[in-house]
Amino acid sequence: MARHKQFRFQQNTEAENVIERGKGWYTTIKNNWSSFFKNQNPLILELACGKGEYTVALGEKFPDLNFIGIDIKGDRIARGSQNAISKGLKNIAFLRTGIQYLDEFFNAGDIQEIWLIHPDPQPRDKEEKRRLTNSVFLNKYKYYLKKEGIFYLKTDSSFLYEYTLDIIKEDSDWKIIEFTTDLIKSPLSETYYDIETHYGQLFEKKGHTLHFIKAQKCEK
Repeated sequence: MARHKQFRFQQNTEAENVIERGKGWYTTIKNNWSSFFKNQNPLILELACGKGEYTVALGEKFPDLNFIGIDIKGDRIARGSQNAISKGLKNIAFLRTGIQYLDEFFNAGDIQEIWLIHPDPQPRDKEEKRRLTNSVFLNKYKYYLKKEGIFYLKTDSSFLYEYTLDIIKEDSDWKIIEFTTDLIKSPLSETYYDIETHYGQLFEKKGHTLHFIKAQKCEK
């Protein structure tokens, strides 16, 4: 297993679409995403992207948008990186960092959309500070989103869904556009573009329904 990880880490070192500590773009990418992608197209983030399945699939569907998958696990993003390379996709990047450090790479209003797909729900009370939809993280997302930018959550956890919905409803800076407790069977099914992920398939096989929230940053 360790040998496989070392191989993945080496792939990241050599891949032009991976930004990580030790590579030049890691400390210079802030304010320079247009130089990295060589265009002025809008930026879309997938947070805690894992193997980058959603990032790559969205990049294929929308070539006029730039997609950035963010995760701290180098062996995971290596798979997404290599997948994008094999498909010849130039509008995809992977940033290896913790979500708490987004300020090192983005400014206020840089991002058009943020996607959060099957994050760990962290259901215990003592884990609330680690939930990626707690009020601290949602305030960060608002900061980086453009006016009327969009935040998406897709989860099999009814707990995380209800928790997130309550926080967003209480915040006047957000407007809920769409939400459902059963995405697959709802009219909103097309909203997630029929993109399947490893965890999504596992949850569906176990009989879990997929919960979905689409919220918009209100224009001030």
